[in-house]
Amino acid sequence: MENPRQSVTDLLVELTDGNTQVLEALLPIVYSELRKLANNYLRRERADHTLQPTALVHEAYMKLVDQRNVVWQNRAHFFGVAANIMRRILVDHARRHKSEKRGGEYSKEQLEEALVVVSDERSFELLALDEALENLATMDPQKARMVELRYFGGLSVEETAEVMGVSEITVKRHWKLAKAWLYGQIARN
Repeated sequence: MENPRQSVTDLLVELTDGNTQVLEALLPIVYSELRKLANNYLRRERADHTLQPTALVHEAYMKLVDQRNVVWQNRAHFFGVAANIMRRILVDHARRHKSEKRGGEYSKEQLEEALVVVSDERSFELLALDEALENLATMDPQKARMVELRYFGGLSVEETAEVMGVSEITVKRHWKLAKAWLYGQIARN
């Protein structure tokens, strides 16, 4: 039986080499894991959030396959980039929503087939976390990337270590330090 991790890696290498025909084979293989990532993100939103995981997956997938300068290393690298893209989609939406509120207009934006409405409280939390994470990235990019992979991407310690090329012990140690630092930053605001 074919190893699914290997087949994703093989397809990504072909994609890096310019073979866009592999996209048809790639989506069915990665779709369920992309949905898990989307569920991880949306689980942190309010209960009645109208963005569906399917819409987030489709938006992220379109951005993933549109990456021109990425040299895909392996499956874990692909999902690490996917986690980053999903985070950016939600943060960008929260920022747009916040600026619309300041302008006095309220509108729903269509993202694929689902309507997206972000509550003010969750928007604030997401933006505060994003700001704290950006500050951490200026001081310690490795810890910021780890938070992104673990918290937003839902990657395990093992998967995070693989993506980052570090030991699992390093991931555990940095994860604890980064969480404590972020908590302190958010609590101050």
